[in-house]
Amino acid sequence: MPPASQSAPTTRERDGLVELLVAPSDPELHNPDLNPTSASERTWTRWNLAALWVGMAVCVPTYVLASQLVQSGMNWWQAMITIGLGNLIVLLPMVLNAHAGTRYGIPFPVFARAPFGVRGSHVPSIARALVACGWFGIQTYIGGEALSTMIGLLWPGWLALGGGATFVGLTLPSWLAFLGFWLLNVYFVWKGTESIKWLESLAAPFLLLVGVALLWWATSSAGGLLTVLDKASALESEADKLSGLAWMGQVFLPGVTAMVGFWATLSLNIPDFT
Repeated sequence: MPPASQSAPTTRERDGLVELLVAPSDPELHNPDLNPTSASERTWTRWNLAALWVGMAVCVPTYVLASQLVQSGMNWWQAMITIGLGNLIVLLPMVLNAHAGTRYGIPFPVFARAPFGVRGSHVPSIARALVACGWFGIQTYIGGEALSTMIGLLWPGWLALGGGATFVGLTLPSWLAFLGFWLLNVYFVWKGTESIKWLESLAAPFLLLVGVALLWWATSSAGGLLTVLDKASALESEADKLSGLAWMGQVFLPGVTAMVGFWATLSLNIPDFT
């Protein structure tokens, strides 16, 4: 008897990476943005991924978040423990979710089809997008304020534009800088991940150097590193008056929650990066 005909394979595994050979016939299931990334399209090196993490971790929002721990009444080592614990908690789901992107090259909206279904996956995708919009607004505001400050140093008259009038709390220079920084971000998003890879690789060393310079400036202004570590703030003294359980509930647990919340959404769509 002639051998039974076998259908052509739809996937191929190479070096631990699974590639899709045949796209689904239903256009609702795939488009250029949702298609799995092939092995040949994965051009990001270890350095590019490390630079991406530097860009996400060494930034003003993380500085603000860490400083809030000290401002809430923690000393430096309590803040370090809180940061470490929060990152360890979010590390497990991040690594597990990253496997789908690493092995299969699928983005988060496709990965979400496994628990939610094809149509149901729109719900977590939209929810994640809304959170991303809010976070993008925060980042853009911070970047816009930095841009406005730099322009003000070069052109002192810049900060006087608009006569101090405000709209929703922002002056005219702040609004112009916000829109300018927003357009700069949109440009790199429009150009795609390759432009982001180039930008992050260029900016990562600069961010690290600026971080070290900022640490040196802050410790020098405060009288030295030991002075910073040993000097208790008034807020820390107030926190010391709390009992163990009260301190856990009012200072420590909110701090850990803030650390987890900072990276929690990224742990969902980490397949987009891996």
